[in-house]
Amino acid sequence: MISIGQTTIMLFPHETFEKFTVARAADTSHSAEVIISIGAESREAVDSFIRNVERAGGNVFGRPGETDGWMYGAGFADLDGHRWNLLYMDEDKMPKRQ
Repeated sequence: MISIGQTTIMLFPHETFEKFTVARAADTSHSAEVIISIGAESREAVDSFIRNVERAGGNVFGRPGETDGWMYGAGFADLDGHRWNLLYMDEDKMPKRQ
């Protein structure tokens, strides 16, 4: 179990997940059922997290990089193939609404 702020992420074995959802788990080698986004505190936090993903054997499908001059993130799949997005947003550089 991982707690981030007021959000808790619980990862279950397939059997437990299927009991809770009353549905079969998706075959993530052929499809994606969801992408879960996690906010990061800094660009360095994104880089550090992705290094840990690689060390743990996860698949980084989106290398860390900047988008639109104010977002910095990366995409990865965990060992079960579930897709995650890690994103730092520099609010000082965020476009202002008019």
